[in-house]
Amino acid sequence: MSAQILDGTSLAQSTEQELSTRVQQLKLKTGQQSPILATILVGNDPSSATYVRMKGNACKRIGMESLQVVLPQETTTGELISEIEKLNRNADVHGILLQHPVPEQIDERACFDAIAIEKDVDGVTSLGFGQMALGEPAYGSATPAGIMRLLAHYQIPLSGKHAVVVGRSPILGKPMAMMLLNANATVTICHSRTVDLVSLVKQADIIVGAVGIPEFIKADWIKPGAVVVDAGYHPGKIGDIDLEAAKQKASAYTPVPGGVGPMTINTLIYQTVDAAEKKYGAARS
Repeated sequence: MSAQILDGTSLAQSTEQELSTRVQQLKLKTGQQSPILATILVGNDPSSATYVRMKGNACKRIGMESLQVVLPQETTTGELISEIEKLNRNADVHGILLQHPVPEQIDERACFDAIAIEKDVDGVTSLGFGQMALGEPAYGSATPAGIMRLLAHYQIPLSGKHAVVVGRSPILGKPMAMMLLNANATVTICHSRTVDLVSLVKQADIIVGAVGIPEFIKADWIKPGAVVVDAGYHPGKIGDIDLEAAKQKASAYTPVPGGVGPMTINTLIYQTVDAAEKKYGAARS
C-alpha cells in the first residue's frame, strides 16, 4: 500500500478560499476595514525579500492588505524596536512579521519580544511560546502550527504516539515538540549532537525533520509505517530527510516541496485574520 501524501499545497489553497470569505465578512462588519499584516525586512538578503513578497502575495489573494517596512542593513536593535513599537501602536495593523534572519548586529530575540502579544501572528515572542507550551491561548510559531493543522486535516493520530523531533530551534523544533506534547504524544527532542540518534529515530511513530541539514535523516533510520514530516528545504528541492527512500517505508509523508512550506505562509495569514476578527469582536465561536 502506497504512503499517504500530506499535501500542504491543496490544504493551503482550500483554506485561502475560506479566509477570503472571512475577510469579506469582516469588511462588511467593520465598514471595509481589511486585516493588515505588517512585514519588516531588514537588509538586502534576496531570499528574505522573496519570502516577504510571497507573504504579501498571499495577503492579496484573500483580500487582505500588507504593510511593508524595509530597513537598511545597518539598522540597530534600538531602531528596529522603535519601528516595531510604531506598528504595535498602529490600530490598523493586526499582525506583525519580522522576517528572519536579521543582520548580525541586531539582537533578534529582543526585537521578537518587542512585538505585542496580540499581534504576534508568527508566534515568535517568548511570552507567546510560554502560553502555547502551557496550553493557554496563543498564536503558535507558523511552521509547527502549520504542521499541526496539516496532521489534523489528514486525521493523523497523535495521542499516545511516540514523536521524535530532530531539531531544537526556538521557532521550529522547540515549539513543535510542545505542540505535539499538548496533543498527548510522547515526545523526544533530538538534534545533530544527540548520542545514538539513529536508535531514537527508529522508535518514532512520527518523525519531524527540523535540523536544517540536507537529507540528514536517512531512510534506514525510519521504522516501517512511521509518519514522516520534513520541515526542511534546501537547494535542489530536498529537505532534512532522505525522502525519496523514506516514503517507501512511511505510512504518510509531507512532500518537499509542497508539504510543510505552503502551510507556513498559510498559517501566518490564517492567524492574522483571526487576530483581526478578535479585535473587532467577530471571532468565530
